[in-house]
Amino acid sequence: MLRYNSHMPVFQEKREELEHFETMMGVPRGRLAVTMDMITDAMALVGQHGVYCQSLRWPGRPVLDVQIVMKSLTDAKELIQSVMEELKKPPLAASSQP
Repeated sequence: MLRYNSHMPVFQEKREELEHFETMMGVPRGRLAVTMDMITDAMALVGQHGVYCQSLRWPGRPVLDVQIVMKSLTDAKELIQSVMEELKKPPLAASSQP
């Protein structure tokens, strides 16, 4: 069993999810997978907020701050996904590095 920093409550709150994904994917990718889930949950909440906070200038679209938050979360997910793909690649042999 891995020991987490007890001063970081997220490790206690997400302990079961972390253990599950870290076992399946390894520690770095497992933690990133849990992070992705958390960002997805945040996106769902922001999206719901956007339904009720419509722009007066552009009816049918969320207010600008909701759009900005949603774009930031989407961009963060893309970056995390790219890191997960990089971590999935086999490491280069030490002799092949310049």
